[in-house]
Amino acid sequence: MGTVTASSEQVLDAPVEKVRAALADYAAVRPTILPAQYTDYEVQSGGTGAGTVAAWKFHASAKRVRDCLVEVTEPAPGTLVEADRNSTLVTTLTAEPAGPGRATVRITTTWQGASGIGGFFERTFAPPALRRVYAETLTKLADHLRA
Repeated sequence: MGTVTASSEQVLDAPVEKVRAALADYAAVRPTILPAQYTDYEVQSGGTGAGTVAAWKFHASAKRVRDCLVEVTEPAPGTLVEADRNSTLVTTLTAEPAGPGRATVRITTTWQGASGIGGFFERTFAPPALRRVYAETLTKLADHLRA
């Protein structure tokens, strides 16, 4: 077993404060920016930033569906950490200034991968697939911020 990491980053044409507020809005914004791989999205408590608990199903493939129950913390301004209570999956979302009226947003997920040949395939194929999902999420976030 080893740590597997997937990450995607995009510079958005929006003030960092507006981006951070949108990322922290699990009740209204998050369900509108998640791609089709996320289903059954539900905020169980909270709804804004730290203290939020949300659940969803993540469809890694047609046969691999993960039930996620995440608790959100905010260890620093502009950083949200979603720790899945059902696995070792931890997703960190950061929004940092990238010049006037712009922000760099990064989504990074880590987890303890499988061992053996299954782990090899997981380390090989899961990160690029997640990068595509996160790139779509960031594009939808950019669209939301422009609207």
